[in-house]
Amino acid sequence: MSDPPLMKVNNLTTRFFTEDGTVYAVNGVSYDLYQGQTLGIVGESGCGKSVHALSIMRLIPSPPGEIVDGEVHFAGRNLLALSESEMRQVRGGDIAMIFQDPMTSLNPVFTIGDQIAEALLQHTDLSKKAAMDRVAELLDLVGIPDAKQRLGAYPHEFSGGMRQRAMIAMGLSCDPQVLIADEPTTALDVTIQAQIIDLVRGLREKIGMSIIWITHDLGVVAGLAERVNVMYAGFIVEKADVNDLYGDPRHPYTLGLLKSLPRVDKGRVAGTRLTPIGGIPPDLVGLPQGCPFEPRCPYAISRCRFENPALKEIDPNHEIACWVDVREAVPQEVTA
Repeated sequence: MSDPPLMKVNNLTTRFFTEDGTVYAVNGVSYDLYQGQTLGIVGESGCGKSVHALSIMRLIPSPPGEIVDGEVHFAGRNLLALSESEMRQVRGGDIAMIFQDPMTSLNPVFTIGDQIAEALLQHTDLSKKAAMDRVAELLDLVGIPDAKQRLGAYPHEFSGGMRQRAMIAMGLSCDPQVLIADEPTTALDVTIQAQIIDLVRGLREKIGMSIIWITHDLGVVAGLAERVNVMYAGFIVEKADVNDLYGDPRHPYTLGLLKSLPRVDKGRVAGTRLTPIGGIPPDLVGLPQGCPFEPRCPYAISRCRFENPALKEIDPNHEIACWVDVREAVPQEVTA
């Protein structure tokens, strides 16, 4: 893109120092986010997706966690160098985050209206009445029926889908430039998932905000994101435009994820089965010397065991961290 990035993440590195050892949760993550773009962050549970987002928001619990390296440049400032009071103005105001479980993210003893209004009262000069009027508008915007009558409702009085819509309304309350959505549809049934995704897509087009959508569901990303970062063991192993990622995956892990995903666009041969990725994810307390995916990789060569490759560009706007060209290599059976 010719325009400068709205947010630039450079070498973000987060550790957790525990009694069992150092957990290498996020390992040198770098990427750019542009105005109006939706960026998907995908990978299996424990790969560092959520920790990387919490690091951007400076919400890592310390101890045991610590952001040990990196920069997050946004609006001319490095967020990791701001004071806590300065960062509080960024959170919710300029960058908002929707968390995975709305039932635990919402306080059960406060009304929905009061919880959404809190961000408005913190970041704007609105009166309490004006803030509540704005909350009613937001709830209506995200599809909550009878929005004004719902301001006094408590979280337990909302369904799962309505609670997630309320969390989206809270995230949008101060018109953020960036919305980070951390697996916001995981606990919802597929019908409500589709409604939430359509809602977010429509709001992005209407408001023009940028979105970082974190998920393990590649099917969700396909219909929502323009670019995708694939994470494994705290590293980004592939970056690509969404069409290139699905049409020409070049990292063995991405290829494995897609082979284990049901596809309606490719058809299905009778008698064929989905192919799971063998083995288990690595222990982030003791990362291997080489590529962390090597024990599970059907394309691994001897070099993979000793050297972890850096990201390299293989096509315009397409990067992978791999020593092997999966288009030419012959996969072997994994015994791990």
